[in-house]
Amino acid sequence: MKIAVIDGQGGGIGRAIVEKLKESFPKVQVLALGTNSVATGQMLRAGADEGATGENAIVYNMKYVDIVVGVIAILNANSMMGELSPKMAEAIGESIAYKVLLPINRCHIHVVSVVEAPLGVHINNAIQVIKEYIDNNEKLEK
Repeated sequence: MKIAVIDGQGGGIGRAIVEKLKESFPKVQVLALGTNSVATGQMLRAGADEGATGENAIVYNMKYVDIVVGVIAILNANSMMGELSPKMAEAIGESIAYKVLLPINRCHIHVVSVVEAPLGVHINNAIQVIKEYIDNNEKLEK
């Protein structure tokens, strides 16, 4: 199982996601994909197994990961102050990977009917969804 965490700008959200993933699933391979080197570096320092930066890295890796985790803005071209290119958004959206998206209401996106909660609550909810996905896929493989 390979999980990609995508983040940009300062990488703080990606760092927090990677920390929780590695704590919850120490044997799962976590790939840090940053829109910039600062974000990638933050996620690597948090314990990601590998990291890569930029448009080509994100586009290329979307066909090799099982799960993609990030804020909902990773599906929106030109989000993160323009760091997330249209090609990145297209590759992420078209990927057959299971997408676990945090409903962070930024980048001119507001998800309705979602409870406003601290980032940590959203990350914990994402970890639970990933656990259920992994558990269900392991049962199918047996």
